[in-house]
Amino acid sequence: MTLVQLRHMISLAQTGSFSRSAEALFLTQPALSRSIKALEDELGQPLFDRVGRRATPTAYGREVLQRARNLVFEADELAASGSHQSAGRAGSIRIGMGSGPGAMLMTPLLQLMATKHPAIRCEISRARTELLVRALRDRELDALVVDARSLLPAPDLSVTSTSEMRGTIMCRPGHPLTRRRASNSALRFDALLKYPIASTPLSDEVARTLVERYGPQAHPAQCVTLRCEEVPSLVEVVRHSDAILIAIRAAAPDLVELPMKPALDATARFGIVTLAGRAEAPAMGIVRTLVEALMTDG
Repeated sequence: MTLVQLRHMISLAQTGSFSRSAEALFLTQPALSRSIKALEDELGQPLFDRVGRRATPTAYGREVLQRARNLVFEADELAASGSHQSAGRAGSIRIGMGSGPGAMLMTPLLQLMATKHPAIRCEISRARTELLVRALRDRELDALVVDARSLLPAPDLSVTSTSEMRGTIMCRPGHPLTRRRASNSALRFDALLKYPIASTPLSDEVARTLVERYGPQAHPAQCVTLRCEEVPSLVEVVRHSDAILIAIRAAAPDLVELPMKPALDATARFGIVTLAGRAEAPAMGIVRTLVEALMTDG
């Protein structure tokens, strides 16, 4: 059994096609078939069911596939750890960002790479936390910057460089609700329901806080009428309408914070998420420094 055979098996499981895998691996189809057959002979059981042109892992094949991925991952990490030490600041970095971090970090990170580290290839992905975690586990991303409270606890995830940022409820200057603010009158949540409420998908903890403070009507599933993953888009809508925004305060410093009764007192805890035991890309130091500098209310 060799790492090459295991890589062949992983590729075939991904494509389900001997011809497509052979093309991706720069092999002939007979050569790939011989490699898989030799592995099956050594292990003593079929690894794939062959139905027409489709190859799907058997029950035993799925078990072997998981172990094969772990073995190939560890082998790649051993090789990468040495190259990372000698690569210095060259190479690449692939970062996944949640909505809040994306609003604050994406443009500054790209600008920093373009001006200070032009030799580093930087890729940023934006998506829901669960999709980003899946990409991290599939080794398609090197790290995530997300709200740590939206993560399910898992032994394979490492969360570092955490910082808490204050969440609040905001509107544009001149909004009808700002007249109450001028008179130092705190608002009941009912007053907000007269207007569209905008938000990114919120963590369960934030949802619980809203319900505890303002009742079931404040659950995001009930009150939020404008929802998307991109905070900058929501901020722009709120700047030019009577919509209300629920977000971290630092994401929209030009908007007016609405005083609520009772006070919201909610925070997001952002952190850098990596796979435990995975060798870190050299450029991660740049990302950590930027996170510590920008992901703060100060």
